[in-house]
Amino acid sequence: MDAAIRPWRTATLVATAIALVELAALVVAGLMLVSGPLARRVHEKAAAKTAAAPVHLRPARVVAPPAVPRLARARMHVLVLNGNGRAGAANTEAVRLQTLGYPAITTGNAPRARRAASLVMYRPGYRPEAVRLARDVGIRLVGPLDGLHVTDLKGAQVVEILGT
Repeated sequence: MDAAIRPWRTATLVATAIALVELAALVVAGLMLVSGPLARRVHEKAAAKTAAAPVHLRPARVVAPPAVPRLARARMHVLVLNGNGRAGAANTEAVRLQTLGYPAITTGNAPRARRAASLVMYRPGYRPEAVRLARDVGIRLVGPLDGLHVTDLKGAQVVEILGT
């Protein structure tokens, strides 16, 4: 009896395999027919949605023009403090500043010696002058008074602290 069932089983398996191949071919053909128009509709809807999206405009950020120094170099008083520990460094820098047009210079030692970098600090309202001084002497660090009081400045508007 087993031999009589076997040909039917083989025929059923072959017919099933052919049916699966036909089904796969129909699915692929259907996807190809539907995907073109469907993709076009999706693309059109996305384009319409993008075109109809509200545009939020922000006002341009107003950038203030750079502040111009009010005091000429000849009217500024600069305090040069030696923060690197080398004897005479503040006096040498004072002579250099005088050749650059800064006549009123006071020298001294920084409260904390051995600073890593030179810097220029300024009293309130004298930032443009401090930036100009820093540019004149090639210093990149400029900031407000930090660790010094206005009374420590001996009348100077800006302070140059020499580092190593």
